[in-house]
Amino acid sequence: MKNAGKLRILFLCTGNSCRSQMAEGFARALKGDRIEPYSAGIAPKGLDPRAVRVMAEAGVDISGQRSKPMAEFRGREFDFVVTVCDGARESCPIFPGSARIIHAGFADPPALAAGAHSEEEALAHYRRVRDQIRAFVEKLPEDLDA
Repeated sequence: MKNAGKLRILFLCTGNSCRSQMAEGFARALKGDRIEPYSAGIAPKGLDPRAVRVMAEAGVDISGQRSKPMAEFRGREFDFVVTVCDGARESCPIFPGSARIIHAGFADPPALAAGAHSEEEALAHYRRVRDQIRAFVEKLPEDLDA
């Protein structure tokens, strides 16, 4: 159920290491008065240190967040489940209640950074995706009904 009128939103990704963590962090920092954010992964891999770094650059500390499996949220009700990668969209589990599933796909920073020739080049991919996720979160919750 909703907490003090806040929308309960689960950001779902394959590994819950980067994109969904960024979305959860931005939602908490920018929309915490209206959104109760969570994140999880189909196959959690642990928090990506580069994601933590670029989020800190944007003024959002996600270092205390952790990678969580979907099973941790079994039985919980959400207003929205936002899949942030194609893998999560394709294997999105069924959620109890009336959760609406929304897809907002973002490129995978670790995959993009794999061919980088320097750490700065790798971080540039993370920053670009971070900024896209921030722009998405800034339009919440209004855009969820669009």
